[in-house]
Amino acid sequence: MKYDIIIIGAGPGGIFAAYELMQKKPELKVAVFEAGHALKDRRCPIDGDKIKTCIGCKSCSIMSGFGGAGAFSDGKYNITNDFGGTLYEYIGKKRALELMNYVDEINLKYGGFGTKLYTTAGTRFKTVCIQNDLHLLDASVRHLGTDINYVVLENLYNYLKDKVTFYFDTPVLSVKVLNEGYYVKCSNAEYTCDKCIISVGRIGSKWMEEACRDMNIPTKSNRVDIGVRVELPAAVFAHLTDELYESKIVYRTEKYGDKVRTFCMNPKGAVVNENTNGIITVNGHSYEDPAKQTENTNFALLVAKHFSEPFKDSNGYGESIARLSNMLGGGVIVQRFGDLIRGRRSTPSRIEEAFITPTLNATPGDLSLVLPKRILDGIIEMIYALDKVAPGTANEDTLLYGVEVKFYNMEVEVNNNLETKYEGLYIIGDGSGITHSLSHASASGVHVARNITGE
Repeated sequence: MKYDIIIIGAGPGGIFAAYELMQKKPELKVAVFEAGHALKDRRCPIDGDKIKTCIGCKSCSIMSGFGGAGAFSDGKYNITNDFGGTLYEYIGKKRALELMNYVDEINLKYGGFGTKLYTTAGTRFKTVCIQNDLHLLDASVRHLGTDINYVVLENLYNYLKDKVTFYFDTPVLSVKVLNEGYYVKCSNAEYTCDKCIISVGRIGSKWMEEACRDMNIPTKSNRVDIGVRVELPAAVFAHLTDELYESKIVYRTEKYGDKVRTFCMNPKGAVVNENTNGIITVNGHSYEDPAKQTENTNFALLVAKHFSEPFKDSNGYGESIARLSNMLGGGVIVQRFGDLIRGRRSTPSRIEEAFITPTLNATPGDLSLVLPKRILDGIIEMIYALDKVAPGTANEDTLLYGVEVKFYNMEVEVNNNLETKYEGLYIIGDGSGITHSLSHASASGVHVARNITGE
């Protein structure tokens, strides 16, 4: 089967690449290959009743499928160059923001109309943070919520399904460079195309490394983010979340000088499991619909670790810590902050007696047996620092879930068009190691589509 363009991966990058291609040149013959399920078939079996923990599905419906890992996320589109990736280093800050705003317009058009756009511009909390040695990063944040995000994806799929060919539950085994175009091999069929866009997301990190090695595409090591997910009563952060929704706050520790940051804040949300290549980690969701909201807010506290000679496998380091957590807790471990600072493990009775109800069924345990001392010391420092701007953060019953790991792909060598050394082979989205967010990944897809169509 021959196509003009094959897109590997139906996450935000792949979706918006396909969308823009159809907007500019609908006559193009485009196929999208996705290892996971169609959106309507993405169902996590964990119901909290019969199935309470991850059972290791062959294809994780939380991490893969149409919409990618962002399909059941909080639906936060951060419009900023301050975090979320380094796309601006390739296409310029002005164009990056223009594309992110364009993506925002499309999201509103396809079901997100009426959702709120939050901004840090002019907020008094920036001054309050600085006064307490914390730093609030600038951003505008469109919060769709997990529910509205699903609606937007559903509408985008309905627009695309009759215009491009989707192959779900169809992992691509390999990509090869031909004299003219590219050869794409799946388990039961082979395809060729003139141009190929690879958008495999974070879950495709190992696949991407192998593909780059096979095609001799240069890469360089990226970082890994390791930490915990904090859950506390929504009232503690309400003065921040009501105005900003998500606040990206950075703190430099006194002890080591490491940077610790908040990430993926979910007001009135829920903590969830995440399965990355068979490793169970933790994440968070929240909903726009008040009926689905909880009484808790959760967010991650992460420390970035970079490695050079002789060790370069950042993701391998993060995986080893996550596997240790899985070994000790059978999955995710939860611990009260009060227990952690006293040097004792949390027990089921201590969790039950807390003045907060956990939103995830995790194993009570001791995170100090899992996280390296340097990382854990930084997280504890950060909690006390946040307690100054959000009193109650360092309460005894604040829950810490571990581990949370954000894996980043090796950064692939591409030019300003996000094109590899092979003409017509593009690497976009989080699989490139360049973008780390929904908005940046989506924008990268639009950028490549416009390059292909000459717009």
